Amino acid sequence: MKTKAISSFFVLFAIAAGIVAMTPAAFADHSEVTVEAALGSGAPGCELTAEGCYIPMTATVDVGGVVIFSNPDTAAHTFTSGDPTMPETVQAIFDSSLVMAGSTYEWSPTEAGEVPYFCMVHPWMKGLIIVQEAGAEEDDHGDDHGDDHGDDGEMMHMPEGDASATGMLSDGTMVSIWTSTPTAGEVMEISIEFEDAEHVNHDMVVTQNGVEVLMDEGAHHHEGTGMHTTAPLSSSDPVDITVIFQGYGIDDPKTGPIGEEVVFSNVVPEFGTIAMMILAVAIISIVAVTAKSRVVPRF
Repeated sequence: MKTKAISSFFVLFAIAAGIVAMTPAAFADHSEVTVEAALGSGAPGCELTAEGCYIPMTATVDVGGVVIFSNPDTAAHTFTSGDPTMPETVQAIFDSSLVMAGSTYEWSPTEAGEVPYFCMVHPWMKGLIIVQEAGAEEDDHGDDHGDDHGDDGEMMHMPEGDASATGMLSDGTMVSIWTSTPTAGEVMEISIEFEDAEHVNHDMVVTQNGVEVLMDEGAHHHEGTGMHTTAPLSSSDPVDITVIFQGYGIDDPKTGPIGEEVVFSNVVPEFGTIAMMILAVAIISIVAVTAKSRVVPRF
């Protein structure tokens, strides 16, 4: 009888763990967040990576919370609010002045909104702080991003949930991608969004284990969002995605940082790996307890 009760407890715990892992919380606590200057960001190049020059490149904090800017790099950096292309915004909200290697700077927001920031010494370093009311619902990339038309003129909705990966162009445009789960023998769908941008032109190259599964050249997205589909994958391994920006506009000459690359490595959908790991542990727990007790619990 005692063995039955223990077995039933493990089964219920395993099921609950699996459900929690695969269901993102609707609300989250963002009372404190730490942002770090990327190692080596004192030289250009970090702005072309998926991680960006500040890690995380986009951070969320509650009104009245604390943002801790940390500098683990060897070079001194500043954490300065504003857009370097708009002088009137620079230092309007906060400015750390020089933060030496190994030092930190703290800022506490007083109102909700989006606060871009950068390093005055190394202006290619850019990040974004999203300030929300305490207890606000997590952004699910739903109505806030609106609808879009693909090249075929059909309405397109961005997927729900956190992006699989996010990067940034040197002009500050956020580039986010959402992907389906990589599965052997099936195609992978890749949605892309260039935040607050219109008439975006780009190329996309996707490889899996060094093998090219998509080469999409000359893609044009009227409202900055679009969908791409790979060839059937050979395995369920993560993929590498390279987005080559080809300018804003319909006619030549196009504008923007043409030729810049945003590279996303080892891309898998958000939560997918964690959920599968916890589900696997749950199944193993059920099998182990059942095998030991030789009793199938009743509910």
